[in-house]
Formats: sequence, C-alpha cells, structure tokens
Amino acid sequence: MNLIKNEVLILLTHQWCDWEGSYAIAVINSFSDYVVKTIAIDHMPKTSMGGIRASVDYSIEEYDNFHNLALVILPGGLSWEENQYEEIALFVKKLKACNILIAAICGATYFLCKHGFLDSVKHTGDSLDYFKGAEGYKGEHLYIPAQVVVDGGIITANETAAVEFAYEIFKLLHVDSEEEMSQWYHNFKNGAV
Repeated sequence: MNLIKNEVLILLTHQWCDWEGSYAIAVINSFSDYVVKTIAIDHMPKTSMGGIRASVDYSIEEYDNFHNLALVILPGGLSWEENQYEEIALFVKKLKACNILIAAICGATYFLCKHGFLDSVKHTGDSLDYFKGAEGYKGEHLYIPAQVVVDGGIITANETAAVEFAYEIFKLLHVDSEEEMSQWYHNFKNGAV
C-alpha cells in the first residue's frame, strides 16, 4: 500500500466557479507528484459558471481512499447558498476526522460556515455580514477580514483571492521549493514583466 498521500480532490457542484481552483489544480496536477481528481455528490458531469462541463471521477458515497488523500478543494459557485448539501457536510466531517486538509473559497466558505466547520478556526470569506446571515454561525470572533486565512487544517479565501488561495495550497502541499513557490506567487499576483 502506498503510504504517501498524493491525491487531491476538487469537489464539484452545479455551477462551480472554475477559475477559483484553476491555478491550484493546474500546478498541482502538472508540476508535482500529486494527482488531481474530481468528486461530487453523484457521477453526473458538472457544468461550471464558465460553461465547462467536467466529468466526475468519484461520488462522495463511494469514496473511501482517505489513506491516500492529501487535500480537498471546494471551489465557490452559485449553488452553495441555496443547497444544504448534507452529503457534502458528512463528507467534510470524515475529512476532518481523518485530518485531511480542506481548502474552500468564496461560496464554499459560506457552506463551511453554515455547517459549523468554521466555529473553532480562524477563517475568512466574502464578508462577515454574509456569514452572520447563516443560521447557527458561532465563529464571528474568529473571522479575519483577509484574502486568505489558514488555520486548523482549513484554508479559507474570499472570492477575489484565487492566486492567494493557490499559493497557500502550494505551501501546505510543498509542491515546490519555497523560492519557486514565492516566485510563482509574485509573477501571478504582480505580473512577470
């Protein structure tokens, strides 16, 4: 059995934000020893906000490869606020129990918020007022108005932080040397010219 955790999942929902995870998954899948796979509540292809139709490698119900799983990315999207996604909440509970890293951006942070996953870790999202609208949210004292926050095995980012989000994922996964990752961040944040 392979004891090196080398799988990264991107969890797709209806109308997921394709650009929010694109920097992270492209670099991870192309320039590291990690392999990116897709997961969703079922095997039906999911169409992004940009109209990209993505196939699904795993359904949440069948996934049991936690010993090989390094991180799960939850991109934002239009469906996080309007759906409870109880099956995804149960999956995230399994991830937490197995100490798997979780990276959520934009609307996916709201999903984590409304299910109580951010009540005991420092976090960010699109706005504190937005989170306060989630019934049962108890993490207000841990909310940080920032592009990205990393705490307790959870990365959270607001909707404008795709570059920062990817950079924090790269650092947690050690996808390259610190110098190379820092150079990548500088180039994509500020331009290479």
